[in-house]
Amino acid sequence: MLKPKLMATLLVLGLSACAIGPDYVKPTIDTPISFKEDGRWKTAQPMDVIPRGAWWEVYQDEQLNSLINILNEQSPGIAQAEAQYRQTKELLNQAESSLFPQITGNAGAKRGVNAGDAPVTKQYSVGVAASWQIDLWGSVRRAIEAGQAKEEGSVAQLAAIKLSSQAQLVTAYLQLVVADVQLKQLRDSENALNEALTLTRNQFKVGIVSDANVALAESQLKTAQVATIDKQLTRSQLEHAIAVALGKPPANFALDVSKSTPHLPQLPSVLPSQLLERRPDIAVAERNMAVSNAQIGIAKAAYFPTISLSASGGYNGNAFSDLISAPNRIWSLGPQLVGTIFDAGVTKSKTAQAVAAYDQSVASYKLTVLAAFQNVEDNLVAQSSLEQEERLQNEALQAAQRSELITKNQYAAGTVSYINVLTAQTTRITAEASLWNVRNRQYANSVAFIAAIGGSW
Repeated sequence: MLKPKLMATLLVLGLSACAIGPDYVKPTIDTPISFKEDGRWKTAQPMDVIPRGAWWEVYQDEQLNSLINILNEQSPGIAQAEAQYRQTKELLNQAESSLFPQITGNAGAKRGVNAGDAPVTKQYSVGVAASWQIDLWGSVRRAIEAGQAKEEGSVAQLAAIKLSSQAQLVTAYLQLVVADVQLKQLRDSENALNEALTLTRNQFKVGIVSDANVALAESQLKTAQVATIDKQLTRSQLEHAIAVALGKPPANFALDVSKSTPHLPQLPSVLPSQLLERRPDIAVAERNMAVSNAQIGIAKAAYFPTISLSASGGYNGNAFSDLISAPNRIWSLGPQLVGTIFDAGVTKSKTAQAVAAYDQSVASYKLTVLAAFQNVEDNLVAQSSLEQEERLQNEALQAAQRSELITKNQYAAGTVSYINVLTAQTTRITAEASLWNVRNRQYANSVAFIAAIGGSW
């Protein structure tokens, strides 16, 4: 039996033992004072607890808000990430339980003979047993450390998938609304071109214009019809993508044409340190480093012996009536020391592998951070460039509309041919399509920008 002093000594060792392996220190990244594309930005204090908020509401579209609510509740991708988080949470609980003794109970009854014609004997037993592996070298604590990092990483991964799923849905919806606007413009142009074709045919019948004018009018109309069909295809595919994102079969899903176009938000400046702390993909990469660091300690702990304490007690007797009595009492108590004498370099190799895995995670973290800064810089310069493009394209459309009106008046006065009218119409149609293509890119860039900074500002 172990003496009380020895038991106390082992207990103190288990509670105060050091943890093998390096303590985790978050690597530093050389972050700029301001973003290159916006000098108004400045460094701020990290605020990783700030909620991302309902950022999609900046587009002021009720149908979009409704779709996001459905996405948050029914998305298969989000449900998958949430289930993964619950798994990592339970794995952490399992790791933490290793710090405590394991207690089991037993009870039994058996009857039999020892040999030959010996009388039948009966034997009853009841008892309890406990075992505890002392975390002398910190391998269990490193496992818990890794489990905590994995759980935190899983939370960040869930947030990343939510943000990505929301951004993809918002982008698809905005593109669908733009497609609806362009479809209306194309159909209006078709009607105008169809009327022009009828007029040209009538003029050809009375000898005012040649058959070449009729062929040109027919060509313009057919080209517009092709564009309409192609744009309808785009709309259908966007509608299918939205349905799948919501976990619905495309055949059972349809979106009505929006009565108004969503608001295009004016995005404010955001702080670089907020980018580092709020982006979920960066949080995932940082937590992966913590996991890899803890794995080094776990691998190194294999160099040292493990000490286990075990104890059992109970009663064992031939008669059930007086089983619980002093003569039938049994017990045992003692430590066990287990260590590896020779493993042909396996532990050394596993430690080196863990160190290499950590180095890899550090490099991955730095790449993720740099990619995040590039992502924001790209969207900043795109935002500025697209604003200029929209202004110029809007001016081009106004000029094309004015040219079309003047040419129609000249044609009515007989000063120009109908070819001039068709050319002016084509220029206006092209200008309209180009303007909405720019606005479509502005919508997509705004979503990408918000996702790049981790959500609402």
